[in-house]
Order: sequence, then structure tokens, then C-alpha cells
Amino acid sequence: MKILVVRVGAMGDVLHALPAVAALKRARPQWRVDWVVDPRWAPLLMGDDERGPAVDMVHLAPVKEWSKAPLSPATLRSVLTLRRRLREEHYDLVVDMQGTLRSAVIGRMAGPLDFAGYADPRESMAAMLYKRKIVRRGAHVVEQGAALLGEACGVQLQPGAVEIPRAQWAEQWAETEAVLRRPMCMLAVSGGWGAKQWPAERYSALAMELQRMGFDVVVNAPRKDDAIAIHAVETSGGAARIVVCNVTGLVSLMRRADLLVGGDTGPMHLAAAMGVPLVALFGPTSPERNGPWGPGEKRVLRDAASLTSYKRSAQTDAGLMNLSVERVTRAVQELTKR
Repeated sequence: MKILVVRVGAMGDVLHALPAVAALKRARPQWRVDWVVDPRWAPLLMGDDERGPAVDMVHLAPVKEWSKAPLSPATLRSVLTLRRRLREEHYDLVVDMQGTLRSAVIGRMAGPLDFAGYADPRESMAAMLYKRKIVRRGAHVVEQGAALLGEACGVQLQPGAVEIPRAQWAEQWAETEAVLRRPMCMLAVSGGWGAKQWPAERYSALAMELQRMGFDVVVNAPRKDDAIAIHAVETSGGAARIVVCNVTGLVSLMRRADLLVGGDTGPMHLAAAMGVPLVALFGPTSPERNGPWGPGEKRVLRDAASLTSYKRSAQTDAGLMNLSVERVTRAVQELTKR
């Protein structure tokens, strides 16, 4: 069997799909399993040898670049190149684990013998492109993904631990430059959108408490001009420092973390997948559906005032605002015994 998984992004979503694909590879190691992903998230799937523990080959779909200039000749060439490469593989089955119209179109571009997706995808029009529509089962998105992929392939899958690939340059960078001392706590201060954003000033106050507990406090940032990360560090009174890195660097940095505190964001889900102890701060998204999934110890904090809405509003969720620095500090102390 040659199977193609479509899950182009984002970081947390790729990580939530990975347990199902890893389980399939363990159950059917002789099968070929490939993946279509945005280049930004490819380091989660493949390492230096351009292969990964769970996938045989990764096809890159630069959807962020496409969206910037959807009608440009460069975008057209990129789409046609991806279509040609997908069709050359002659896949038996494509499974759309994203459920958007764009991911469904990418799946159809491969020209598979069979094409499966959720009966109730995120964007309803996507279902029109599937040959098989599979009823969603499971509470957590990881469980849902395993049920979808398993039924599509005819294999019962139990999602479990995953292995994140290594890049040698990033491992050396983290070991010799980024990590100054242990224990190290990472703060994932960005929230994806405003409603999931615990105030930067509270992360600053938390950093001071963590420093008193003996942690080297690191705020990760994807860019040098990340305003939220900069503000959290500048108002921490020297308790926190910023480390700017791409996803490859973040993986290597996370491998050396002793604790992570953050909201419902990609770095938090990466920490969970890698078994890093964590305290997760939830607001308008449901921990039962989107909570941290992985082998490490974890505490999930969510105030009773938070309502599950998934609305991408700019204002911080009222329940998230009720999570005080003291409450988060207590959760850290309970988790770390410090």
C-alpha cells in the first residue's frame, strides 16, 4: 500500500495527527506512508536524512506563500509542480486529516484510487471531494485522527508516543549556545490569537517566580521582532531571556527543557509530544478536545468562566484572565515539587 496523508499545518495540528501516522507505521511497517505539509512544519516529520520515524517522504506545500499571491505565476508553477510530484507516486489511498477545502483539493491533485476524509470536515465543501466519508469518532483530536486513518486503511490504530526527528546542526546549537544551564523552563507566551493569550505581564511575573525556584527561564520566539515575547522579557526584570529560533531549533531546544508553561499553542503541544513536563493554560478551547497529548506529566488549568467557543477574538478570554500568577505558580510547584 502507498498512502498519502494531507495535514499541511499548523504546528499543533501536525503534532496531533502524528500519533495516528506513527501508529500506522508501527502496525504496517512494510507500507509506504507519505505526508503533505507546509515547509514550516516539515522538521516535525523529517530529519537530516529527509526521512522521519513515521513517514517515508514529505511533499512540501507552501500554502502560506500561495496565500500571499494566489494568482501569481510563481504560485501556479508551485501548485503544478506539487501536483506532478504527487501523481508520479500513484497513491492507493489519500487521507485528508485536515478537512479544509484546500487540503481536499491537494488530496484530489494526487489522483488516488481512494480518497477519504471526515464526514463532517472543518469546511463542509471539502467532503464533496472525498470518495469515502468517515464518521468522526473520539473525544480528543488525536483519537479522532487515529479513528479516521485506521478506518480509511482498514487497520485498528491506537495512538501512542511519537518520535520527533533530529537535525544535527540544531542539536549542536542548542547544546553549545542556546541552553545556558539547567533546569530550564520555557515560556510559550504567544497565544495564536488574542482570546488564547494570557497577558505578557503575567508571564513576566511568573518568570520572576520561576527564577526564584532556580530555573533558567527562556521565552522562545519565531522572529526577532516578536512583540509579545519581547514585552514579556523586557518586563521580567531580567528573570527571563529570549531565544529566537525556527521550528528545527525549537525541537532541539525543547529536547533539553525541564518544564514548559504556555497556552494552547504549537510549542505547548510540542512539549507534550516530547514528554516535557508542562503547565497548560486554556481559555476558549477545550482541553478534552485539544489538550496536551503525550507521555510527560502535565497540569491543565482552565477557569470555570471559560466557555468553549474557538472564536478568534482579539480580547483575552474572561476565564483565562481569571488565572492568576499565584495559581499558575502553585501548579508549577505541585508539578516540579519545588
